[in-house]
Amino acid sequence: MTPLLDIAIIEKRYGARRVLHNLQLQLHQGDIVSLIGASGCGKSSLLSIVAGLDGDFRGKLHLDGRPLDGVHADIGLIFQEPRLFPWLTVAQNIAFGLGARGEHDPRVTQLLEEVGLHGHAHSLPKQLSGGQAQRAAIARGLFGQPRILLLDEPFSAVDAFTRMKLQDLLSAVAARHGLTVLLVTHDIDEALYLSDRIVMLDTHAGPPRAHYDVAQPRPRLRAPAAQAQLKEAILGQLHAAHAI
Repeated sequence: MTPLLDIAIIEKRYGARRVLHNLQLQLHQGDIVSLIGASGCGKSSLLSIVAGLDGDFRGKLHLDGRPLDGVHADIGLIFQEPRLFPWLTVAQNIAFGLGARGEHDPRVTQLLEEVGLHGHAHSLPKQLSGGQAQRAAIARGLFGQPRILLLDEPFSAVDAFTRMKLQDLLSAVAARHGLTVLLVTHDIDEALYLSDRIVMLDTHAGPPRAHYDVAQPRPRLRAPAAQAQLKEAILGQLHAAHAI
């Protein structure tokens, strides 16, 4: 079965420092895959490459079996910060790619309902809470109807309860839209709650240090006893990675 996204990175460097090396990763339709690992191990660099924002690497990417080079409409990206334009309304931010007429697109109303921002179409970003701003960013990421959604620690700047609500939102919209998701996170519980697979990148720029399958079907309970052993295994590998 041809993967939706096939990543083969031979090497990515920043000057003399190599951050990715001999990394291969495949995602199939509907997968939710989390990338974890120590800071500086190349997680965000990998997302930038897949998003088409960084072409300075050796390797190949394929989308549905066809070479992927540069920014592609089938791939959406959501950053750690919402990055909303402060002078635009929520509706204008969501439909930014369509210009002034975009805010009247019926998909804006639909997405506002979906992410729980009904009534905020004409609000400015400064009028939103942190969680609401990230909901708007998710809606903006969905507006172009991507098949793959990349997320770089999207919930790290909000409080614990808001984070759980946003995790539930991501799980729901991924299922509803049939999205394939590649998520960077430092939160193991988040990875266990959301993911079908967890990939741990190596601190020393090599192939992934470990792969973990999360067997429980989604949606799932938070931190069930069935995942305790898996969480311990992941923590042990992270501890070993930091100790090397």
